Amino acid sequence: MELPTTKKESLQFGLIMCFGMVLFMTLYNLYLNGGIGKITFIEVISDFFIGFVVAFILDIFIVGPNAKKIALKLTENTTKKIYTVLAISTCMVLGMALFMSVYGLAATYIHNGFTSNSVVADYFSVFGKNLIMALPLQIIIMGPLVRYIFIKYIKSNRVDKGLNIEN
Repeated sequence: MELPTTKKESLQFGLIMCFGMVLFMTLYNLYLNGGIGKITFIEVISDFFIGFVVAFILDIFIVGPNAKKIALKLTENTTKKIYTVLAISTCMVLGMALFMSVYGLAATYIHNGFTSNSVVADYFSVFGKNLIMALPLQIIIMGPLVRYIFIKYIKSNRVDKGLNIEN
């Protein structure tokens, strides 16, 4: 269960994770908001791209660093890596859901208009729905899948290149 150890690896890991999570969450939110079939393919791609850029910036500069600090403090007394990985994943999902729900709410308002009298109630509704989907998606599907891709193709590539240099 190897995690990124360099800035370059963290960037690569973050790109893969953001791509997968934003892809699934975009489709999920389209389904929830009745957007499938109502908005054009170009609008879907545009929503995905903007969401991906916003999520990646949040991951690199705000949520990622803070989630890791909190998770490492929470797990400082354990030697089991699985606890650290689960803590980081959970903190990341909570942070990303807090921020990305603002983006999702804005996208919904852009496509459907204002549908209620309370932006705050709408936000908490969107946040709750996103959290319910994002946490299991991250822990059960995307986390293991991205770690597998990372270890198989990025870490092994680095090791292969290192071995070739030494020979």
